[in-house]
Amino acid sequence: MDGPSDGRFALVLMLLCHVITALEVPLDLPQPPTITHQSPKYYIMDPRENVIIHCEAKGKPHPRFSWTRNGTHFDIDKDPKVFMKPHSGTLVIDISGGEKAEAYEGVYQCTARNELGTAVSNNIIIRQSRSPLWAKERMNPIIAQEGQSLVLPCRPPAGLPPPTIFWMDNNFQRLPQSQRVSQGLNGDLYFSSVQTEDSRNDYICYARFPHTQTIQQKQPISVRVLSMDSINDTMEAYYNETVLFGDKDGKERAPTFMVPSDSVSTKLVLRGDVLEMECIADGLPTPEISWNKISGEIPSMRASFLNYDKTLSIRDVSEADAGEYRCTATNRHGSVHHSTRVTVKAAPYWISAPRNLILAPMEMGVITCRAGGHPKPTISWSMNGVPIENAPKDPSRTVEDDTIIFSEVQTGSSAVYQCNASNEYGYLLSNAFINVLAEPPRVLTPANKVYQVIINKPALLKCATFGSPIPTVTWFKESRSSTLEGDPYVFHKNGALEIHVSQTQNSGKYTCVARNSLGISENHVYLEVKEPTRILRPPEYRVVQRNRNVVFGCKVRHDPSLVPIVTWLKDNRELPDDERFRVESDSLTITDVTEDDAGQYTCIVNTTLDKDSASALLTVVEQPDAPTDLELTDPEARSVQLTWTPGDDHNSPVTKFLIQYEDGLHHAGVWHNLTEVPGMKTTAHLKLSPYVHYTFRVLAINGVGYSQPSVPTRQYKTNPAAPDENPSDVRAMGTEHNNLVISWKPLMPLQSNGPGLQYKVMWRQQDAETEWTSVTVANVSKFVVSGTPTFVPYEVKVQALNAVDHGPKPPVVIGYSGEDFPSAAPDNVQVNVVNSTLAEIHWTPVPLKSVRGRLQGYKIHYRCERSLHRHNFHHNDQKIEIFSHNKTRGRLPHLHPYSVYSLYVTAFNGRGEGPPTSVQRFETPEDVPGFPSFFRVVGSDLESLTLEWGPPHHRNGHLMGYSLKYQTVNSSNDLGVLEELDVPSNHSSVTLHNLKHSTRYKFYFSAKTQKGSGPALTEEAVTIVQKAMVSPQVDIATQGWFIGLMSAIALLILILLIVCFIKRNKGGKYPVKEKEDAHGDPEIQPMKEDDLTFGEYSDEDHKPLKGSRTPSSGTVKRDDSDDSLVDYGDSGDTQFNEDGSFIGQYSGKSDRSGPRGHDSSEPPSPVNAMNSFV
Repeated sequence: MDGPSDGRFALVLMLLCHVITALEVPLDLPQPPTITHQSPKYYIMDPRENVIIHCEAKGKPHPRFSWTRNGTHFDIDKDPKVFMKPHSGTLVIDISGGEKAEAYEGVYQCTARNELGTAVSNNIIIRQSRSPLWAKERMNPIIAQEGQSLVLPCRPPAGLPPPTIFWMDNNFQRLPQSQRVSQGLNGDLYFSSVQTEDSRNDYICYARFPHTQTIQQKQPISVRVLSMDSINDTMEAYYNETVLFGDKDGKERAPTFMVPSDSVSTKLVLRGDVLEMECIADGLPTPEISWNKISGEIPSMRASFLNYDKTLSIRDVSEADAGEYRCTATNRHGSVHHSTRVTVKAAPYWISAPRNLILAPMEMGVITCRAGGHPKPTISWSMNGVPIENAPKDPSRTVEDDTIIFSEVQTGSSAVYQCNASNEYGYLLSNAFINVLAEPPRVLTPANKVYQVIINKPALLKCATFGSPIPTVTWFKESRSSTLEGDPYVFHKNGALEIHVSQTQNSGKYTCVARNSLGISENHVYLEVKEPTRILRPPEYRVVQRNRNVVFGCKVRHDPSLVPIVTWLKDNRELPDDERFRVESDSLTITDVTEDDAGQYTCIVNTTLDKDSASALLTVVEQPDAPTDLELTDPEARSVQLTWTPGDDHNSPVTKFLIQYEDGLHHAGVWHNLTEVPGMKTTAHLKLSPYVHYTFRVLAINGVGYSQPSVPTRQYKTNPAAPDENPSDVRAMGTEHNNLVISWKPLMPLQSNGPGLQYKVMWRQQDAETEWTSVTVANVSKFVVSGTPTFVPYEVKVQALNAVDHGPKPPVVIGYSGEDFPSAAPDNVQVNVVNSTLAEIHWTPVPLKSVRGRLQGYKIHYRCERSLHRHNFHHNDQKIEIFSHNKTRGRLPHLHPYSVYSLYVTAFNGRGEGPPTSVQRFETPEDVPGFPSFFRVVGSDLESLTLEWGPPHHRNGHLMGYSLKYQTVNSSNDLGVLEELDVPSNHSSVTLHNLKHSTRYKFYFSAKTQKGSGPALTEEAVTIVQKAMVSPQVDIATQGWFIGLMSAIALLILILLIVCFIKRNKGGKYPVKEKEDAHGDPEIQPMKEDDLTFGEYSDEDHKPLKGSRTPSSGTVKRDDSDDSLVDYGDSGDTQFNEDGSFIGQYSGKSDRSGPRGHDSSEPPSPVNAMNSFV
């Protein structure tokens, strides 16, 4: 029976409810109706479209639907324009035929029922959208004084829903708004202070009605803003037919509020809505608006300052947002405050909405309905749409305020209960059924489902079950030997198994088992733990010049079983559809980069389980734009101020500006660098020269390069002045023995400072106490003074002057008149021969008086007259060695040994050389000879080699003979014992006998004089049958062509033997077969160990070797026979050198001294046949 019960009993049931409400009844089981979809509580219909009021429900049996309108049954069968969709409660009202939509306005409610209960929808209020026309009104022109405040009213017609307001002109362009001019929340246009540019005749307020998609227009408003100068003239003309706005004059003033009008206001807002507060002030200058909360902080995450800070908007309002808010308007004349006291109320909201309750017979449970609100909502209950006090009594049901308690329920207790929570600001309605069932457990999660998860991420294995009584769930892994429990497993009330941090060892098969008193059910699922997807090499920040290419890398590592998808974004959007963007597996390439390509590029790697991303910025740089707006200010006689406006730096800061000038008077069309200033400056104080017609331009410089030059300034002319400086690099020196040449570096045109540039040249003999001699010359660079004594010091000055005046006093420069040739030769010349190539010369210096100038040094002229050996000849070109003026001896290097030399010595000054000394002669002693002119091997046989040579070109003395040394060289380049042989000087060849055959020898050959042996020539040769093959430092066996030739020969032999084998099996006749019949087959004879000796030379066969290395001349003497190797098929002895060179031949040699072995009918093996060649 309905009534109160023990509180503790209710608490136990309420705790039990948390478990029970987690269940969902499968649709194949009987259950009361549940509303699954319905229209919102407030429905505004568009009269141009059909009205569709949604009502969907589920249940078993499938529910039947009905509707009420304004609290009474709505018989849809009586209205042909109204019908319900099949198998649904959704109501469709067809108003497309022109029926008035107003006729269907009202409050609608849907009912869904079956034999187990009845569910109802919310009350759905249907209203037609409205967009009324603007009332006709005559808009008089408005005249305002400049600086006054002004309000243009909009007052749009009331619509449903309210319209959106905006101001536009006749061309449908939005009127610009600012801190001074802005639109209020009510749609009016506010001017804190008007200006003359606000004058216009097309201020138009528009209202857009969203449901009907219509826009209504107010009549245009004309505004004329007058300045104080013209206001008196205009007042009379407009007084009778205009409206004058603004009760404040146009002078600057402190702020006052236009909206709101009072100092304090109140505002009521509902919880969850948007709170909007507005403060618009007039004042001149335009006031700035700021906001604060008196008793707390403005919620920064939910607050927005709009309309140039004139509007404070707080979204999703809560009770904590109640309180007093203050806005402050400030300008330099003062400030004003307004306080808004905000009260927050709340329509009902759910704390705990009622849930469906599924119980087994004789079980207990509760349905709870808890709602909040301000004021506190009232809770009322209904059963199957009927107030619970009027519903049939149920002894298992107890109602306690917001809770219904069920105990020892029976099958007939199934029903749908409605909870209604309401206060003055709204209501909440919710359906919850109680369904009494007795069902064995079933697992609803699909069988054998595979869960994939990334390592170290949580895994949730679901085991959704249903049963009544509620089943208990246990989990097993792999086998069912033991129940899972404890770390790392977490078991949820809905049956799910969670692993917070998945590891590789957690992979495998899992089994969940559901049990209740009526049965058992189980299900298998699988867990796969995968390696994470990671970007190993992320893209990096790039700075690139325009029109260049750039590459962003994105190297990824992922689990092998997952397929990654790489996506690139630019500024969090898709890449532009441009062929310049080329995406590859691990990179993004952008070609011909433009400025628009700059931004953030993000590489996103997605798999079915996880993703990773990395970003990098691209900065596109290029040369800066040229500076603009060049202006010259502060003109002075020798300076001017230059200012400019920098151009765009294109993402590369300007480091400096280069200022250039053109001199239109002296060098028209030529630009010169004047100065540089740092990149942060936009002005420069330029120092100028007189008498110049300046034009300036500026170039900007950044990390990429120079900008284009700016547009030049106007021409700026400076007045003439006396020269500021004299010529530089003044010099005085003679070119003849009786003159003095005075030279200087002329002034540049920019340095002349005026017209008529000339130079005053002044000179006098030093220490002679004479007056200065001077001459004025035109703009030249030198002047010649004639008739001077030889090599006398002079004082010289050069001064610049122009038509204005002389330049500064010039400095004195010392110079000498011209020199003459020295008149005397050095004395007492002596020669000391140090060795065969070096001699030392001594002399006595010349007297200073004879120098007749500045002594620069001494020259030794020498030459080789002849060699002391009749066979040597030396060129007798004369050579010169120069020594400084303070030297009295010198060395003559690189002399020819065993030769006669002659020499003489002179002194020289700047004019030239003086007379020579008498000729001195000397001889150089012998030295070791040079290299023999040639050395080669010209002949060889088995045990001897013939060597040939020529005498040295430079004998350097009397040739005494030759020294020949030689030694063996093995295959590993180890050297043997060195042998030595002396050869008379009149011999030009020698033959060495009793040498080892097939052996390489290295020779060292040199010539000798009384001083000893000279440098040696080396040569190598091998004793072989043919001519010795000389190969200086080259091993032929390692040459590619030789290895290829030997490989080809071996392959050819193998093919021939295989052909022989095939023909023998067929019994055919062929030349080799006939030869075998005559000589016997060596391949089937017993082979002795000696037959396989590698690299030995046969004493019985002295035929030339095929394939031997060529001599140094590069020629090979061919054998007279052109027989192929097949003709020597009766031989089995082939040999090679140690270095791999083929030196044997396919001869007929065999071991005839050994026993002949018995004949065999077994065919020869190609492998055995090849053994005879290795």
